[in-house]
Amino acid sequence: MDFSLSESQLSYLDTVRKFVKNEITPKILEMEKEHVFPWEIINKAWETGLINLSIPESVKGYEIDAFTSALIIEELSYGDTGISTSAMCNDLANVVIGLHGTDEQKNLFLKPFVEKPILASFCLTEPNAGSDNSMMTTFISKKDDGNYVLNGSKCFITNASYASQFTVFCKTGKPTGNFIACVIVPVEHVTSDSPDIGNSTREINVPAGGKIIIGKPEDKLGQRLSNTTNVTFEDVIIPPNQVIGDRRLGFKYAIDVLDYARPMVAAIGLGLAKRAFDVTLEYTRERKQFNSRICDLPVAREMLTTMWKKVELAEMALFKAIFKIQEKAKDAGIYASLAKNTAAEAAVFCSTEGLHLHGGYGFTNEYEISKLARDAHIIDIYEGVREVQNMIIGREIV
Repeated sequence: MDFSLSESQLSYLDTVRKFVKNEITPKILEMEKEHVFPWEIINKAWETGLINLSIPESVKGYEIDAFTSALIIEELSYGDTGISTSAMCNDLANVVIGLHGTDEQKNLFLKPFVEKPILASFCLTEPNAGSDNSMMTTFISKKDDGNYVLNGSKCFITNASYASQFTVFCKTGKPTGNFIACVIVPVEHVTSDSPDIGNSTREINVPAGGKIIIGKPEDKLGQRLSNTTNVTFEDVIIPPNQVIGDRRLGFKYAIDVLDYARPMVAAIGLGLAKRAFDVTLEYTRERKQFNSRICDLPVAREMLTTMWKKVELAEMALFKAIFKIQEKAKDAGIYASLAKNTAAEAAVFCSTEGLHLHGGYGFTNEYEISKLARDAHIIDIYEGVREVQNMIIGREIV
């Protein structure tokens, strides 16, 4: 296992670091207060090649490996995890097409993302089916003409207010069916030139038939620059070419997506943990108490050391998970879960203790550490809560 980076990876890192330094960190607190979807940054990230990392070479013309993708997402997350979550959601929604779609489907459903800066949504979670996907009730039923009809509701869906395409996991035949399918629902493209959604609902009339209703964006604790809302599908017509792979193997496809996504979520957590450590270190170097810099006080230095160790351990766990994925190792899943949990723990710990070391100033919105502390908690939740990751690890161990 080689930890040295290639020239191409170093070039990507240099590009994304400059992007974050110039486009995100100088104005992140102001942007978050305005609570406006960051279309301008999304567009610039697309132009710079920092979005749609999982699209295969056959469609995009070049391919970015999983390790480089994780490095890019980590650096974007150092700037803001809401922005990186919205960006990564395109891969979360589209990787299943690259893995299990036909060549025709790859061109039909992935090519638009290469041609313009549009967004996709990954629709898995439901009000009664969070960690337990078997409880989902969204379903497709087959019509006499060979098409399918999609009905059901999803919740906590990233990018939904602005999505131009939805990747939907649903039961086959009926809400209580035993099999899960994966279907793609493209709609009229939404771009930065489209009317701003703001806090409004959105209703989409699907050309083939049926409609999609997007609820009001959630008012969240953190990651305020990432759009999250619920989605309802009402009699949406799904032609056969919008069904990915075998309509009985959707559960397997979802696992494939989550095994890819969890290291990328770990990269998000790692980026936030590094940012929390850096802003805390900078603050404790400047702030003096008891005639000494805070960072020179033994109790503070011990905490900074613990923060640093958690960041380093999270990075090592992430690197091993990516290595396992690229090697297509049978035990890649357990390391993906380990990386996700380790990075989430680092993010929550570093932001919480970083806020503590900021003292009363950390509790105000004038300091970035308060934002980081709010943002960190979702990393411990989305793409599988900590307890589910431990269930996966425990199952694989025994």
